[in-house]
Amino acid sequence: MPYLNWIRDEDLINAVKHIILTAQAAKEKSEVKFHRNVIDPFSALFQITGFNLDGATWLTSEKTRQAEKALQNHIGDFHQKILGEVDGWRNLGIGGNMDLKSDERRLLAEVKNKHNTVTGGSLFDVYKNLEGLVMPNSSIYNGYTAYFVQIIPKRPERYNIPFTPSNRKTSTRVHANELIRIIDGASFYELVTGEEHALKDLFDVIPDVIESITERNLSNHDREVMNDFFRKAYIGDN
Repeated sequence: MPYLNWIRDEDLINAVKHIILTAQAAKEKSEVKFHRNVIDPFSALFQITGFNLDGATWLTSEKTRQAEKALQNHIGDFHQKILGEVDGWRNLGIGGNMDLKSDERRLLAEVKNKHNTVTGGSLFDVYKNLEGLVMPNSSIYNGYTAYFVQIIPKRPERYNIPFTPSNRKTSTRVHANELIRIIDGASFYELVTGEEHALKDLFDVIPDVIESITERNLSNHDREVMNDFFRKAYIGDN
């Protein structure tokens, strides 16, 4: 039995393996470069006393925090790799004007990991980029529907609505355009795969994939904690 019915095991394993190696590299880099950056001794002192930590625990926590910042930049890439392996979809890689596309379904997507990855006036820049792809008659993507994907939404709710950010120069919102949309991660995974619970299914099998790669076995308690985080991010407390 495959892990999931909408992505090949090999592609899923490779995507998970890549992010694990990225995490390990980030941790090693934080160890090497830790003392190259000036540590604020006042902040460290007040964290140790105010958070009731000993020095060794604070040091481990700070190194982990620095490594986590580096890893977070790659989590969106992980989703891009996963979604780009679904039949009919293509991962356009890093640094282009779009992340994913499906020519069969005439869909484009720019994927960001969290709702606050892009904020303020930069949201309007995202909109203009999407508009420039799907609206001009001369564009090869004319008439496609373009999605701005926020894998982690601001609130645990689903949405797939016209993307109408504010234009700071005019202090007005752009007019709604059905071809330019904003969507949460769970809804976009469903859109791509046709499976309502695709994102949760992916989340549930990742620990098994990790175990097959690293022999690191998450305890039942750890899985329960992680599932609670998922529920609060996508389902809420109700």
